[in-house]
Amino acid sequence: MAGGTEHVSTRSVLAVVLGGGVGTRLYPLTKYRAKPAVPIAGKYRLVDIPISNCLNSDINRIYVLTQFSSRSLNSHIAQAYRMDSFSQGFIEIIAAAPTVDHGGWFQGTADAVRQCLRYFSDPSIRTVLILSGDQLYTMDFRPLLALHADRRADLTIACKVVTEAEASRFGIMRVGADDAIVQFVEKPGDPASLAGLRLPEGGFLASMGIYAFRLDVLQDLLLRSDASDFGAELIPAAIETHRVSAYRFDGYWEDIGTIRSFYEANLRFLEPDPPVNLRNPDWPIFTRSRYLSPSRIVDSRLERCLTAEACDIVGAEIRSSIVGIRSVIRSGSSIEESMILGAQIYEHQDDGGEGARPGLPPIGIGRNCVIRRAILDHNVRIGDGARIENVQGLKTFQGPNYMIRDGIVVVEKNAVIPAGAVI
Repeated sequence: MAGGTEHVSTRSVLAVVLGGGVGTRLYPLTKYRAKPAVPIAGKYRLVDIPISNCLNSDINRIYVLTQFSSRSLNSHIAQAYRMDSFSQGFIEIIAAAPTVDHGGWFQGTADAVRQCLRYFSDPSIRTVLILSGDQLYTMDFRPLLALHADRRADLTIACKVVTEAEASRFGIMRVGADDAIVQFVEKPGDPASLAGLRLPEGGFLASMGIYAFRLDVLQDLLLRSDASDFGAELIPAAIETHRVSAYRFDGYWEDIGTIRSFYEANLRFLEPDPPVNLRNPDWPIFTRSRYLSPSRIVDSRLERCLTAEACDIVGAEIRSSIVGIRSVIRSGSSIEESMILGAQIYEHQDDGGEGARPGLPPIGIGRNCVIRRAILDHNVRIGDGARIENVQGLKTFQGPNYMIRDGIVVVEKNAVIPAGAVI
């Protein structure tokens, strides 16, 4: 982790987590929920990552800005994060809403913060830390804030080195003395636009979408312009008039922007030494506390798996997979390299019964099913003998209740896959 471990006061810091746009690249996982509410690692939500990084960094005043399909995100925040009444901390949702001065919808990252400036009125706030709600990483923000203060920067951007093949996905910067940023190019689309941006040691310095602003500078930049986006508009303009510095981060960081990146990042939790350690007592990942039973696993074989609470697994084989809360997997089924997000409810049923909804398979995975390289969203009903494994090897496909994205089958939330179906 770059920057050392210098102590810095965080009482003057306000964190703002951006909820993101419609989330089309993560669809259908975003069909019923905002991107930050997408489940990860069996029991968490993506928004738990930036919030946990803040709380572990002693930053406890946090706004989460959202506008699309925000009900599940609102519910999660309300049930997961309740601050001590004796502290001055809070974690609150600010949803896009029409006012006298604004039409309502956020038009981009910068516009979202602009519309919420009226909430940043506490006179103790000196620094605003802007974070993304759809990234996976572990980062102590205190060294970044210490460097921001030491350099007397107006804006500090967290960044990491990426390859030329990755550069088109990020804002790429050129730095001068003391890592002062002198040029910023948002998502360069061709090799010519990378000219002069390559680092002497190789690679390119990419923005992580993590910004520390002096509050007065942020207010001035936003109110004096109509910029909608930080990377495309506001930051390139700020470089011309303000002190903008780079903070180099050398740890793991992944932008969860596509189905493939989401799938691969989740399966990395199965590694012996995962890049984000869910078991680190010194850096816990916080989430909603649930009072669920232990999982019941009978006559089954599990290899290299994560299994959350309240699962019922009987007579199954599961390899290299994540099994989410309240998952039900019945006898004879085989699951490999898949994510089973689980269920939001218990469905009372006797063994061999039809479940709570007549005419439909019960929630969970039926008997003698095969699931390969798939993501099954919450509350799916997979009938006996179904095969979900992209048998035709398609890269992209739209089916009833499911999609294939990047070769990975994604079964929608609440979907019903009939007995014997082959996908």
